Amino acid sequence: MTGRPTTAVLPPSLRARLGLVAALAALVVAVLAALFAGHSQGSRVDRWIIPPTADSVRPPWRFVAQTLDFLGEPAGSAMVVVAAVTGCLLLRRPRAAVLMVAGPGLAVGAATLLKHLVGRTIHGADNLSYPSGHTAFLTALATVAALLATDRLGLGGTAGTSLVLAAALVAGAAMGWAQVALGAHYPTDVLGGCCTALAVTPATAWLVDRAADRMAVRSAERTAGAGQRERR
Repeated sequence: MTGRPTTAVLPPSLRARLGLVAALAALVVAVLAALFAGHSQGSRVDRWIIPPTADSVRPPWRFVAQTLDFLGEPAGSAMVVVAAVTGCLLLRRPRAAVLMVAGPGLAVGAATLLKHLVGRTIHGADNLSYPSGHTAFLTALATVAALLATDRLGLGGTAGTSLVLAAALVAGAAMGWAQVALGAHYPTDVLGGCCTALAVTPATAWLVDRAADRMAVRSAERTAGAGQRERR
């Protein structure tokens, strides 16, 4: 592993584009956090989309919403991550396997920290809501999967970025729908969760590549040094 584009979990052709996406996503998260800090009810936008505390979904769609919600719970997310990591290892993509754990983990960690900093609540003072950790998790997971697919398919900058954004938005919309339909979050919470993942995951991918490249260089240096000593 020498940092070649084929081994990088964040392809060089996507770095600038996804860096811009991450910056814009972070800006959205910050703006929404400032707008809704300390609030205990939905905004006008939230009320326009759906009554924010209404448990409005009915069977059979309720089962779909509950299934998606389970994927964001500790047991469900652990099952999904283990399956994803196994797939990465079978494909011989160790960096992607690391990112499958680190990306969603840091996205959820950031969402949890933001919840305590922002202090927005739903259904009472104990239920912190902004941003949605469930949405951040599934969006981050889909982003990592799309990065892996981009590498496997050899997509260029525009096509690869489009695939990553499409995967992230579809996953975020699906989990966001479930969270709002079940009355667990306001619509703007799920937007914040999706943007949190888009801000965190590309940066995490870049850090994984940097760390892996440094380890590869150090390993090569040790191997070269050992070879020189043997020749002496």
